[in-house]
Amino acid sequence: MKTIIKTDKLPLPQGHYSQMIIAGGFLFLSGQIAIDPLTNNLIEGDVNMQTEFILNAIKSALNEQGLGLKNIIKISAYLVKVDDFQSFNEVYSKHFFNEEPVRTTVFVNALPKGAKVELDVVAVV
Repeated sequence: MKTIIKTDKLPLPQGHYSQMIIAGGFLFLSGQIAIDPLTNNLIEGDVNMQTEFILNAIKSALNEQGLGLKNIIKISAYLVKVDDFQSFNEVYSKHFFNEEPVRTTVFVNALPKGAKVELDVVAVV
């Protein structure tokens, strides 16, 4: 059984997918880019600003479900530029400094709306 979760803490889906689903004791959060849910516009700025915005949005969405960043067990990160990897890691490490989830980082040719980074998350409920 699965439960589809909708929240105003994240932007509305840009396609045919759910923001979050809870199933089997896990919360699956769709890939997030730095889109302001109020304006539906991409947050302009470097990879640091976009990463910070995304992680704060994810934190807010998890908090609404009674969870936190400590519940995250897996993150997939998608970056457009290899040169952004170190900057991304610096911002990321400020949020995950004691209980780091496992992570996969993939470099891609492009992301929606010209985003520099996208993150998706699996958390334990």
